[in-house]
Formats: sequence, C-alpha cells, structure tokens
Amino acid sequence: MGPARYSPDDIYKALPSGGATWVHGCSGESAVLAAAPSTAGAALGAMTITGIFIPGVNRNTYIVNNQIRVRSFFLTPELKATGGAQVDFRPITYTEILAGLDRSDLDAILFQVAPPDEDGICSFGPIADFAPDIWKKIPIRVAHINPKMPRVRGWPGIPFSEITAYTEHESKLIGNPRETSDAVSDAIASHIARFVGDGATLETGLGKAPLAVCRALSTRRNLRMHTGLVGDGILDLIEAGALASGAAVTAGVAIGSEELYAAVSGPQFDFQPVRVTHDVRAIGAIENFVAINSAIEVDLWGQAYAEFGPKGFMSGPGGASDFARGAKISGGLRIIALPSSARGVSRIVGPGAGGGPVSLSRFETDVVVTEHGAADIRGLGHDDRAKALIAVAAPEYRAELQSRWDQQPD
Repeated sequence: MGPARYSPDDIYKALPSGGATWVHGCSGESAVLAAAPSTAGAALGAMTITGIFIPGVNRNTYIVNNQIRVRSFFLTPELKATGGAQVDFRPITYTEILAGLDRSDLDAILFQVAPPDEDGICSFGPIADFAPDIWKKIPIRVAHINPKMPRVRGWPGIPFSEITAYTEHESKLIGNPRETSDAVSDAIASHIARFVGDGATLETGLGKAPLAVCRALSTRRNLRMHTGLVGDGILDLIEAGALASGAAVTAGVAIGSEELYAAVSGPQFDFQPVRVTHDVRAIGAIENFVAINSAIEVDLWGQAYAEFGPKGFMSGPGGASDFARGAKISGGLRIIALPSSARGVSRIVGPGAGGGPVSLSRFETDVVVTEHGAADIRGLGHDDRAKALIAVAAPEYRAELQSRWDQQPD
C-alpha cells in the first residue's frame, strides 16, 4: 500500500492531533502545507510546531487554536506580533538545534519535495538543513510534491514509498527578486576582499553585504563555499568563473531569486544537512577558510551582538558561532561586517554597551569591517583593539567612543 494521496484542500486530514510536528521552513516552506493547520484548526489540539522560520522569509505563525505552541529558533515579526504567549523562542545555535532534534521524539513532519525520479527518490531540493537528516525517525511524513522544486546534488532525498501522505501542487519557492547592493555594502566588500585570496573557502549569509562581497571577489579564482545559507551572490561568482571546478559550493539552504533556484541543480552545488555544513571538525579541516558574518553592533572589546534590535529580540544566534569555532580550528579567518551607523546611531559601541546577549565573543572575532575600513584585532591588547575599532566607526562618533573607552578602569 503506497502513500495516501490528498487534494491540496484535504491534506489537513493527514495531520495528527497533538504531539510535535516539524515544519520544513526557509525557502522550503510550503504554502499548501502551511494552510493545512488553519483548516484543521481546533482538531490539531495541543500540537507543538517546530521549524526554522527566517525573518522576512517565513511569515506564517501556525497559531490556529489556543492550544498550539510554536517553537522557533528565530523570532519573526509575525511570531512576535502574536504576543508570545504561545511562542517558545529558543535562541540556540544550529548544532544545538540538531542535538535537540536527535534527542526528541517528533510525531510528524511536513515538507516540500520534487516529484520522484526514476529511482523513486524525491529530492528535498535546495533545503537540506534538517529534514533530510531527521525524517527517518518521524512516523508521519506529509509531503507537498511540487514540480517546481529543483532536484539537486548532495544528501539523498526521501523515497516516495516512505511518504505517509502527499498532495501535488505546482508553486514557486519562497524567495526574493535578485538583489542589488548599495554604496555602503560595496565599500564594506572592498575592504573584506583584501583578506580573501585565490583558493579560499567562504562562509557567508544573506543580504546586501554578502552579495557585494561576492561581486568584489569576481576576479578571484578557485573559490569554494562551505556555508549554511547561500544567496544570489553565488550567481556572480559563477558568472565570473571565480569558482573551483566541480562541486565548489557546499550549502544547507538556498534562499533568493528564481535565477538562483534555476541554478542550484547545476554541478557547482552540493546540498548537505546541518550535520555536515555546521560540523566544527569538518570546517576545521578546510584550509584557507574565511567566515564572514554580520552583526547589529560590535563593542570596543570586539564582542559582536547580532540578535537584539531597537524593538527587542529579532533573531537567534544561527550558525555564526559554529563557523567561528570551525574557522579557529582551521587557522582561518573570522570577519564581522556591519555598517558603521544606522538611523543616526553608531553601530560600533562602547565596551559592553551592545544590545542583548553577546552573539560572538571577543575570542571569536578576528576582523571587524565597516565602510570606513577593516579593524584587524588579532593579537592586540585592549587599548590597541579599541583604537582599531574606533578608527572604523563613523567619524562623527569617534570622539564619543574614545571618551567612553578612556572612562574604563585600568
């Protein structure tokens, strides 16, 4: 007996009542499956829904009755707007998320896949973060089979025969139009590019700065990527011929434009789960590894703050610390990139003055880059470290930052 087939309107009938359900998030979130809990409503009972819900990408809350709880590792504006009573925000790293999933008992998984190939395997496409690694231990497997989901190289998909229930529907992956950078991002990228030579392996995230970095590296050759998230910037490296031959891009998830999703089936890409992409020992074995991450603020000790904004928490730590630890083992480089100011406020701040918890300690940061330059703080004492960071702050805030530093006790 094969998997049970449902129409998109009836797939909610395959959902369990209560228990714990993993929802495929990021660009793999299915609008069809996201609508199913709303249709089921009270019938879901006290279900806990868990997934990787990225701010600006995943806008569903899944709070469809007063018993539902949503466990999220990022705090999207939509989840925050619910008031939080039914939201269990877990600000932990990707490797900690994986360890928790290895220990937990999930009852169901909702995911989106490509149609089965000639061997009956349904590819998870360019969303290989957690689902490909955990589906075997989850008894109820509910799939949206989407003809627009690209098949990719890397971690094996799920056999169609192992699916519990499915629906078929053609829809675009969640994403964004191909981005452009701006003058600030371009300046930041030009300073970062000085630290990246031919043959480097990069880790970057999403946004204007990573996009600009890729464009700034278009003249490099034999570059590779080993990263959790890959965005449209990789297209610039492909078009420039900057990548090494073969599968030069090891990534967990692609989020971006339709052009990106059209490219991920190519031979340059190898999609792997967190157990591979974020493995500190695997990263530590990569030569010439450069981790490039963003922050909201950096203080004069060199501590990076990446989770707390003017309106409170907006994120978890993600995978930045995993890559920072791996880069340390490899003898690589850890770069933090950020604009020097935003909305009339300096983003280089006084010692210990950053908002929220420290996301990357002063021992996990080598170089801090703004549009005003690069502060290489490796091996520096406290005073020289602060001096280097003040030098890349916005000019109008440097005197104030120096005054704050001078007030520190000896």
